[in-house]
Amino acid sequence: MSETIQLAQQLLRIDSVTPNDKGCQQLIGNYLEPLGFSIEHMPFGDVSNLWARKGSEGPFIVFAGHTDVVPTGPENEWKYPPFSAQIDGDMLYARGAADMKSSIACFMVASKRFIEKFPDHAGSIGYLITSDEEGPAVDGTVKVIEALEARQEKFDYCLVGEPSSDQKLGDSIKNGRRGSLSGTLTVQGIQGHIAYPELAENPIHTLAPALEQLVHVQWDHGNEYFPPTSLQISNINGGTGATNVIPGHVEVQFNFRFSTEHTPETLKEGVHAILDHHNLNYDLQWNLSGLPFITPAEGELIQAVKQATQSVMGYEPKLSTGGGTSDGRFIATTGAQVIELGPLNATIHKVNECVSVTDLNHLTEIYYQILVNLLIQK
Repeated sequence: MSETIQLAQQLLRIDSVTPNDKGCQQLIGNYLEPLGFSIEHMPFGDVSNLWARKGSEGPFIVFAGHTDVVPTGPENEWKYPPFSAQIDGDMLYARGAADMKSSIACFMVASKRFIEKFPDHAGSIGYLITSDEEGPAVDGTVKVIEALEARQEKFDYCLVGEPSSDQKLGDSIKNGRRGSLSGTLTVQGIQGHIAYPELAENPIHTLAPALEQLVHVQWDHGNEYFPPTSLQISNINGGTGATNVIPGHVEVQFNFRFSTEHTPETLKEGVHAILDHHNLNYDLQWNLSGLPFITPAEGELIQAVKQATQSVMGYEPKLSTGGGTSDGRFIATTGAQVIELGPLNATIHKVNECVSVTDLNHLTEIYYQILVNLLIQK
């Protein structure tokens, strides 16, 4: 069994349900320190964060990821206990196998192999690991980035180990993400008896025309990197539960996934304009969880990733900005080139989450080749 698989199993056997790390980062630090990394634990609130660095010069590449995992769901529905890290044939089963402890094991072994072969390599290698990616994401990567920025510690490239692959390992990498803006809209009415509507005001009825207009707006047409901006309603809540009472208010939760064609401000202005046009008595609370970002295809990082994937897998990955958010959104604000490259995403957050052992060994080689491409002078 390869060192990558052994390390992955060690990490996966720790039940680090978000925001708990439960010693994963200590294990990572203990592995990296003998390789020449300085280790800094940076806890914020209940969240564990690890910052590790080897070298003081540029170019500086950082591996980023998270040790927290989502809850397992019904354990009796799993083929194997979700924290047993059982291997069956070529598949490694565990919560976090794909998302994304296995990628961290690949980072570690690739770094060790690279340092042993090139002990006098140029540049620097770093690790930014959090236990707050699957949760609120307020005391993790974003806080570490703030601390690094405050002391003017910058890096050039960041490779996030999120599961980016679609049908086969390395067939897709994320070179950007859409922004995410959520709204909680409360429309006030007048509660009353359903048999006397003239004495009440039904907020569901008054909201309906505005809601109809909102969901049919063409916010933009996207661009060469992003699909069109999308608004989706996730929850509508109103009423007392009784069938004979007109509700006094209705609450609607919605989310924008938006391209670089918009800013949060322009989206907010558009929503408020529609609501005001319909003369609604409303309150609207906004939450911005991430801005859109893009790493240009011609940048050094993407070129290094393409070359590495081609050399190991025999094909180049396609570039994508689809899917949800990741901690890359916090890192991109520093000006670093950011991409996401990791295992297949087919089983993430599911019962029987699993990843191919063969893929993990290949992913380790891809990460190693990326280090070679970026840090070894040609």
